[in-house]
Amino acid sequence: MPPSLTTLTDEALLALDALTGRATNLVNPSIRLGVTGLSRAGKTVFISSLVHNLLNGGRLPLFEAGRSGRVSKIQLEPQPDDAVPRFQYEDHIRALVADRLWPDSTRAISQLRITLDYESASGWGRLFSPGKLAIDIVDYPGEWLLDLPLLAQDFRTFSANTVALAQSGIRAELAREWLALSNTVDPAATAQEATARSLAEAFTAYLKACKSDERSLSTLPPGRFLMPGDLEGSPALTFAPLPNLRDGRQERGSLHAMMERRYEAYKSHVVRPFFREHFARLDRQIVLIDALQAINRGAEAVHDLERALGDVLDCFRAGQNSFLSSFVTRRIDRIVIAATKADHLHHESHPRLEAVTRRLVERAIERIGMSGAGIEVMALASVRATREATVKHDGEDLPVIVGVPMAGEKINGEVFDGERKTAIFPGDLPANPDSLFEALESHSEGLLNFVRFRPPHIEETGGGLKLSVPHIRLDRALQYLIGDRLA
Repeated sequence: MPPSLTTLTDEALLALDALTGRATNLVNPSIRLGVTGLSRAGKTVFISSLVHNLLNGGRLPLFEAGRSGRVSKIQLEPQPDDAVPRFQYEDHIRALVADRLWPDSTRAISQLRITLDYESASGWGRLFSPGKLAIDIVDYPGEWLLDLPLLAQDFRTFSANTVALAQSGIRAELAREWLALSNTVDPAATAQEATARSLAEAFTAYLKACKSDERSLSTLPPGRFLMPGDLEGSPALTFAPLPNLRDGRQERGSLHAMMERRYEAYKSHVVRPFFREHFARLDRQIVLIDALQAINRGAEAVHDLERALGDVLDCFRAGQNSFLSSFVTRRIDRIVIAATKADHLHHESHPRLEAVTRRLVERAIERIGMSGAGIEVMALASVRATREATVKHDGEDLPVIVGVPMAGEKINGEVFDGERKTAIFPGDLPANPDSLFEALESHSEGLLNFVRFRPPHIEETGGGLKLSVPHIRLDRALQYLIGDRLA
């Protein structure tokens, strides 16, 4: 990670935390697994399904410790960090299984601890390992990650980058009102609270328009403008980038000085604490990507997703953790990049979805690989909401997926009611990812028939117990992220 993202104070505090954590870990082994992703990627669903499958003996054939019978007990534990909200697993799984509704999106950081009692696969491991591993799953909005690069940018750089991006492509129309308002103010004029508030509101409206389902753009810092929480209305969120900034030092009391001070306050009171207290303490990380949504929205959404992922992954403290180095620093030594909603495609297209995802993050894959950390790219579905079938069309067998589209979803003018099961041909991804990018440039509309499906109906066993949530490759992700710690 670029050293400019941290201060000497940050590094000292992180070293102290690493030393304390390592000492505790020798007695009570634990691993902190970060789960993040940009909007609509399915973070809450991933955690809920993962925990449900572990607790209920789900079908996880690639999770070696579970398949071989070495895991003897799995249970939820009390929340270990009193200052962090608990991930409300019970509420989310009830929405999925009982109500067949997708749970609410991640709006703030939360955490859940699950422990596994296991027997090591080796004699030496059984001799020296306590046979218990605590997994602290940390859920946080991907939009917060997009704020981390701001730590290396002053206000002038932030303004120049944001304005330049807003003037490009489809953003130009979405940013028209904000940019027009910005061009009516003089950064050197005396600061007025009403002016700052008007600019911040117009800038926030622009960010919300970019995030809407119709656009599905991804590069949207500052992230808390879209998720203000208890900071709503505070000076730390009442600022906006300014165009046409003059060189040299700004006058005290000017609009420029006010905006710069509030931007720095945002970094100090919002971004830096998140980095130091949560992000920099992670051991493993999974990044969930809704690549299908971006593909369906066209070339600009895909390129914007590529830009956002590059910014996010550049901030990871990736690298190998040796026994000695782990006492002074923590590194993320395994990362999974997962394209979600693989159940919206026929399985024949899953390798192609993985290839597209790999293309989106190829720069980060090279950098993380050079750091010594492991990185895996896969297509998965945390909850499988469809099944595959074949239909005859013009005398040929056509692979389709069958499920219940959510109420209001549309294909070719047909509006679904949320109750009727239907078969959909989702389309094919090209074998060569470069072909997809070329095709997107020449099409104004998406290349796939993509709709959102309701969660599946989960059957009950004879004893009235719910079966585990169906998924695609959840076990592969689990094995890569924690399998080595159960060896």
